[in-house]
Amino acid sequence: MSRENINDLLAFLAVAREKSFTRAAAKIGVSQSALSHTVKHLEQRLGVRLLTRSTRSVSPTQAGQHLLLNVGPRFEEIEAELAFLSEFRDKPAGSIRISASDVAIDTAIWEKLVPFLSEYPDIKVELVSDYGLADIVAEGFDAGVRMGEQVAKDMISVRIGPDIRFAVVAAPGYLAGRTTPETPQDLVGHCCINLRLPTHGGLYAWEFEKDGREVRVRVEGQLIFNSIFQNLKASVAGRGIAHMPEEIAEPYLADGRLVRLLGDWCPVWQGYHIYYPSRRQASPAFSLLIDALRHRK
Repeated sequence: MSRENINDLLAFLAVAREKSFTRAAAKIGVSQSALSHTVKHLEQRLGVRLLTRSTRSVSPTQAGQHLLLNVGPRFEEIEAELAFLSEFRDKPAGSIRISASDVAIDTAIWEKLVPFLSEYPDIKVELVSDYGLADIVAEGFDAGVRMGEQVAKDMISVRIGPDIRFAVVAAPGYLAGRTTPETPQDLVGHCCINLRLPTHGGLYAWEFEKDGREVRVRVEGQLIFNSIFQNLKASVAGRGIAHMPEEIAEPYLADGRLVRLLGDWCPVWQGYHIYYPSRRQASPAFSLLIDALRHRK
Protein backbone atom coordinates (compact mmCIF):
# COMPACT_ATOMS: atom_id res chain seq x y z
CA MET A 1 0.00 0.00 0.00
CA SER A 2 1.31 3.43 -0.93
CA ARG A 3 2.02 6.08 1.69
CA GLU A 4 -0.69 8.23 0.08
CA ASN A 5 -3.32 5.54 0.66
CA ILE A 6 -2.29 5.13 4.29
CA ASN A 7 -2.42 8.87 5.00
CA ASP A 8 -5.80 9.21 3.28
CA LEU A 9 -7.26 6.30 5.24
CA LEU A 10 -6.00 7.75 8.51
CA ALA A 11 -7.61 11.07 7.62
CA PHE A 12 -10.94 9.37 6.87
CA LEU A 13 -10.81 7.36 10.10
CA ALA A 14 -10.20 10.52 12.14
CA VAL A 15 -13.25 12.26 10.62
CA ALA A 16 -15.46 9.16 10.90
CA ARG A 17 -14.60 8.70 14.56
CA GLU A 18 -14.94 12.35 15.53
CA LYS A 19 -17.96 12.90 13.24
CA SER A 20 -16.57 16.34 12.60
CA PHE A 21 -13.97 17.77 10.20
CA THR A 22 -13.20 20.52 12.71
CA ARG A 23 -12.46 18.18 15.64
CA ALA A 24 -10.61 15.68 13.43
CA ALA A 25 -8.42 18.42 11.92
CA ALA A 26 -7.52 19.72 15.38
CA LYS A 27 -6.74 16.21 16.59
CA ILE A 28 -4.34 15.29 13.76
CA GLY A 29 -2.87 18.77 13.34
CA VAL A 30 -3.96 19.83 9.84
CA SER A 31 -6.28 22.48 8.48
CA GLN A 32 -9.95 21.67 8.00
CA SER A 33 -9.77 22.45 4.27
CA ALA A 34 -6.75 20.17 3.78
CA LEU A 35 -8.52 17.36 5.61
CA SER A 36 -11.66 17.78 3.53
CA HIS A 37 -9.59 17.70 0.34
CA THR A 38 -7.82 14.51 1.47
CA VAL A 39 -11.08 12.69 2.17
CA LYS A 40 -12.61 13.80 -1.14
CA HIS A 41 -9.48 12.57 -2.92
CA LEU A 42 -9.85 9.16 -1.23
CA GLU A 43 -13.53 8.96 -2.20
CA GLN A 44 -12.70 9.79 -5.83
CA ARG A 45 -9.94 7.19 -5.94
CA LEU A 46 -12.19 4.48 -4.45
CA GLY A 47 -15.21 5.52 -6.51
CA VAL A 48 -17.58 5.48 -3.51
CA ARG A 49 -18.85 8.09 -1.08
CA LEU A 50 -17.57 7.46 2.44
CA LEU A 51 -19.09 10.36 4.38
CA THR A 52 -22.44 12.12 4.40
CA ARG A 53 -21.91 15.81 5.07
CA SER A 54 -24.38 18.44 6.24
CA THR A 55 -24.01 21.90 7.71
CA ARG A 56 -24.23 20.44 11.23
CA SER A 57 -22.86 16.92 11.14
CA VAL A 58 -20.73 14.33 9.39
CA SER A 59 -21.53 10.61 9.43
CA PRO A 60 -20.20 7.55 7.57
CA THR A 61 -22.17 6.15 4.66
CA GLN A 62 -22.75 2.39 4.52
CA ALA A 63 -19.45 2.05 2.66
CA GLY A 64 -17.73 4.35 5.13
CA GLN A 65 -19.07 2.40 8.09
CA HIS A 66 -17.76 -0.82 6.54
CA LEU A 67 -14.33 0.76 6.13
CA LEU A 68 -14.39 2.15 9.68
CA LEU A 69 -15.28 -1.21 11.25
CA ASN A 70 -12.95 -3.37 9.17
CA VAL A 71 -9.92 -1.19 8.45
CA GLY A 72 -9.95 0.94 11.60
CA PRO A 73 -9.14 -1.94 13.99
CA ARG A 74 -6.13 -2.94 11.85
CA PHE A 75 -4.59 0.51 12.28
CA GLU A 76 -5.36 0.31 16.00
CA GLU A 77 -3.47 -2.98 16.19
CA ILE A 78 -0.47 -1.40 14.47
CA GLU A 79 -0.59 1.57 16.84
CA ALA A 80 -0.84 -0.78 19.83
CA GLU A 81 2.19 -2.78 18.66
CA LEU A 82 4.19 0.42 18.20
CA ALA A 83 3.14 1.56 21.66
CA PHE A 84 4.22 -1.80 23.03
CA LEU A 85 7.78 -1.00 21.96
CA SER A 86 7.86 1.61 24.70
CA GLU A 87 8.72 -1.21 27.12
CA PHE A 88 12.23 -0.99 25.71
CA ARG A 89 12.47 2.63 26.90
CA ASP A 90 13.96 3.47 30.26
CA LYS A 91 10.64 5.05 31.23
CA PRO A 92 7.13 3.91 30.15
CA ALA A 93 5.54 6.33 27.68
CA GLY A 94 2.47 6.67 25.51
CA SER A 95 -0.99 8.19 25.22
CA ILE A 96 -4.12 6.58 26.63
CA ARG A 97 -7.64 7.74 25.74
CA ILE A 98 -10.54 6.78 28.02
CA SER A 99 -14.30 7.37 27.81
CA ALA A 100 -16.03 7.75 31.19
CA SER A 101 -18.86 9.68 32.84
CA ASP A 102 -17.98 12.75 34.88
CA VAL A 103 -19.07 10.90 38.03
CA ALA A 104 -16.72 7.98 37.28
CA ILE A 105 -13.85 10.41 36.62
CA ASP A 106 -14.53 12.27 39.86
CA THR A 107 -15.17 9.31 42.18
CA ALA A 108 -13.25 6.33 40.76
CA ILE A 109 -10.38 7.71 38.69
CA TRP A 110 -9.10 11.12 39.75
CA GLU A 111 -7.53 10.39 43.15
CA LYS A 112 -5.63 7.40 41.75
CA LEU A 113 -4.67 9.19 38.54
CA VAL A 114 -2.90 12.15 40.17
CA PRO A 115 -0.06 10.15 41.79
CA PHE A 116 0.17 7.94 38.68
CA LEU A 117 0.84 10.95 36.45
CA SER A 118 3.49 12.20 38.85
CA GLU A 119 5.23 8.84 38.84
CA TYR A 120 5.10 8.42 35.04
CA PRO A 121 5.55 11.89 33.46
CA ASP A 122 5.93 10.46 29.92
CA ILE A 123 2.45 8.89 29.96
CA LYS A 124 -0.41 11.09 28.71
CA VAL A 125 -4.02 10.35 29.66
CA GLU A 126 -7.05 11.84 27.89
CA LEU A 127 -10.35 11.51 29.75
CA VAL A 128 -13.48 12.19 27.69
CA SER A 129 -16.58 12.81 29.82
CA ASP A 130 -19.47 10.95 28.22
CA TYR A 131 -22.81 9.50 29.35
CA GLY A 132 -23.42 8.00 25.93
CA LEU A 133 -21.95 4.51 26.50
CA ALA A 134 -19.55 5.10 23.62
CA ASP A 135 -18.44 2.34 21.26
CA ILE A 136 -14.82 2.54 22.32
CA VAL A 137 -13.54 0.58 19.31
CA ALA A 138 -15.39 2.63 16.67
CA GLU A 139 -14.60 5.94 18.38
CA GLY A 140 -10.90 5.31 18.91
CA PHE A 141 -10.75 4.95 22.69
CA ASP A 142 -8.25 2.68 24.40
CA ALA A 143 -10.72 1.90 27.17
CA GLY A 144 -14.04 2.87 28.68
CA VAL A 145 -15.49 3.01 32.16
CA ARG A 146 -18.96 1.74 33.06
CA MET A 147 -20.73 0.15 35.97
CA GLY A 148 -20.21 -3.61 36.01
CA GLU A 149 -23.67 -4.54 34.66
CA GLN A 150 -23.13 -2.38 31.56
CA VAL A 151 -19.86 -3.93 30.35
CA ALA A 152 -20.20 -6.13 27.24
CA LYS A 153 -19.28 -9.79 27.75
CA ASP A 154 -16.64 -9.75 25.01
CA MET A 155 -14.59 -7.11 26.82
CA ILE A 156 -11.88 -7.50 29.42
CA SER A 157 -12.91 -5.55 32.52
CA VAL A 158 -11.20 -4.62 35.76
CA ARG A 159 -13.07 -3.25 38.76
CA ILE A 160 -11.85 0.23 39.70
CA GLY A 161 -14.38 1.20 42.36
CA PRO A 162 -16.61 -0.19 45.14
CA ASP A 163 -20.28 -1.02 44.69
CA ILE A 164 -22.51 1.98 44.13
CA ARG A 165 -25.77 2.74 45.91
CA PHE A 166 -28.06 5.34 44.41
CA ALA A 167 -30.01 7.86 46.44
CA VAL A 168 -33.16 9.89 45.89
CA VAL A 169 -32.66 13.32 47.44
CA ALA A 170 -34.34 16.69 47.84
CA ALA A 171 -33.74 19.90 49.74
CA PRO A 172 -35.82 20.51 52.90
CA GLY A 173 -37.11 23.70 51.31
CA TYR A 174 -38.56 21.77 48.38
CA LEU A 175 -40.28 19.25 50.65
CA ALA A 176 -41.84 21.93 52.89
CA GLY A 177 -45.59 21.91 52.33
CA ARG A 178 -45.43 18.87 50.04
CA THR A 179 -46.27 15.23 50.70
CA THR A 180 -43.10 13.18 51.10
CA PRO A 181 -43.03 10.27 48.61
CA GLU A 182 -43.29 6.85 50.24
CA THR A 183 -43.11 4.69 47.09
CA PRO A 184 -41.48 5.21 43.67
CA GLN A 185 -44.91 5.77 42.12
CA ASP A 186 -45.41 8.79 44.40
CA LEU A 187 -42.66 10.60 42.45
CA VAL A 188 -45.08 11.10 39.56
CA GLY A 189 -46.76 13.93 41.46
CA HIS A 190 -43.48 15.72 42.18
CA CYS A 191 -41.15 18.04 40.28
CA CYS A 192 -38.16 15.81 39.50
CA ILE A 193 -34.83 16.67 37.91
CA ASN A 194 -34.20 14.52 34.84
CA LEU A 195 -31.03 13.15 33.26
CA ARG A 196 -30.77 12.72 29.50
CA LEU A 197 -28.75 9.77 28.19
CA PRO A 198 -27.48 10.45 24.64
CA THR A 199 -27.15 6.75 23.77
CA HIS A 200 -30.90 6.25 24.02
CA GLY A 201 -31.84 9.79 23.06
CA GLY A 202 -34.27 9.86 25.95
CA LEU A 203 -34.60 10.54 29.64
CA TYR A 204 -33.26 8.10 32.19
CA ALA A 205 -35.97 6.05 33.90
CA TRP A 206 -35.26 5.92 37.63
CA GLU A 207 -34.63 2.35 38.77
CA PHE A 208 -35.78 0.94 42.12
CA GLU A 209 -35.86 -2.44 43.81
CA LYS A 210 -37.41 -3.79 47.01
CA ASP A 211 -37.99 -7.38 48.16
CA GLY A 212 -37.06 -8.67 44.71
CA ARG A 213 -39.49 -6.33 42.96
CA GLU A 214 -37.97 -4.05 40.33
CA VAL A 215 -39.68 -0.77 39.38
CA ARG A 216 -38.80 1.87 36.79
CA VAL A 217 -40.39 5.29 36.97
CA ARG A 218 -40.31 7.99 34.29
CA VAL A 219 -40.48 11.25 36.18
CA GLU A 220 -41.39 14.77 35.09
CA GLY A 221 -40.09 18.20 36.03
CA GLN A 222 -38.91 21.58 34.82
CA LEU A 223 -35.22 20.73 34.54
CA ILE A 224 -33.26 18.29 32.38
CA PHE A 225 -29.46 17.97 32.42
CA ASN A 226 -26.89 15.65 30.86
CA SER A 227 -24.65 15.74 33.95
CA ILE A 228 -25.29 14.32 37.40
CA PHE A 229 -23.39 17.21 39.00
CA GLN A 230 -25.86 19.72 37.58
CA ASN A 231 -28.70 17.58 38.96
CA LEU A 232 -26.98 17.79 42.34
CA LYS A 233 -26.73 21.60 42.22
CA ALA A 234 -30.36 21.93 41.19
CA SER A 235 -31.58 19.67 44.00
CA VAL A 236 -29.54 21.59 46.61
CA ALA A 237 -31.13 24.78 45.24
CA GLY A 238 -34.56 23.31 45.96
CA ARG A 239 -35.61 22.87 42.33
CA GLY A 240 -36.90 19.34 42.78
CA ILE A 241 -36.14 15.72 43.62
CA ALA A 242 -33.02 14.13 42.11
CA HIS A 243 -31.61 10.62 41.68
CA MET A 244 -27.84 10.15 41.86
CA PRO A 245 -24.98 8.03 43.24
CA GLU A 246 -25.05 8.24 47.02
CA GLU A 247 -21.36 9.15 47.21
CA ILE A 248 -21.73 12.54 45.56
CA ALA A 249 -24.82 13.42 47.61
CA GLU A 250 -23.32 12.30 50.95
CA PRO A 251 -21.71 15.65 52.01
CA TYR A 252 -25.04 17.43 51.47
CA LEU A 253 -26.99 14.72 53.31
CA ALA A 254 -24.53 14.94 56.20
CA ASP A 255 -24.98 18.69 56.73
CA GLY A 256 -28.73 18.70 56.12
CA ARG A 257 -28.81 20.56 52.82
CA LEU A 258 -30.39 17.45 51.30
CA VAL A 259 -32.75 14.82 52.69
CA ARG A 260 -32.76 11.15 51.61
CA LEU A 261 -36.02 9.73 50.25
CA LEU A 262 -37.12 6.16 49.42
CA GLY A 263 -33.99 4.74 51.06
CA ASP A 264 -35.41 1.20 51.24
CA TRP A 265 -36.12 1.26 47.50
CA CYS A 266 -32.62 2.21 46.33
CA PRO A 267 -30.55 -0.79 45.17
CA VAL A 268 -26.79 -1.34 45.13
CA TRP A 269 -25.09 -1.71 41.74
CA GLN A 270 -21.74 -3.17 40.74
CA GLY A 271 -19.04 -0.51 40.94
CA TYR A 272 -17.20 1.08 38.04
CA HIS A 273 -15.07 -1.14 35.79
CA ILE A 274 -12.54 -0.10 33.19
CA TYR A 275 -12.90 -2.25 30.08
CA TYR A 276 -11.15 -2.77 26.75
CA PRO A 277 -11.22 -5.18 23.79
CA SER A 278 -9.84 -8.64 24.46
CA ARG A 279 -7.73 -8.42 21.30
CA ARG A 280 -5.99 -5.25 22.47
CA GLN A 281 -2.24 -5.66 22.96
CA ALA A 282 -1.67 -3.99 26.31
CA SER A 283 1.28 -1.61 26.22
CA PRO A 284 3.37 -1.20 29.39
CA ALA A 285 1.87 2.27 29.91
CA PHE A 286 -1.68 0.92 29.58
CA SER A 287 -0.98 -2.02 31.92
CA LEU A 288 0.49 0.34 34.52
CA LEU A 289 -2.57 2.58 34.38
CA ILE A 290 -4.98 -0.36 34.72
CA ASP A 291 -3.07 -1.56 37.76
CA ALA A 292 -3.05 1.92 39.30
CA LEU A 293 -6.83 2.26 38.89
CA ARG A 294 -7.62 -1.27 40.12
CA HIS A 295 -9.98 -1.38 43.10
CA ARG A 296 -8.37 -2.87 46.17
CA LYS A 297 -10.66 -3.62 49.09
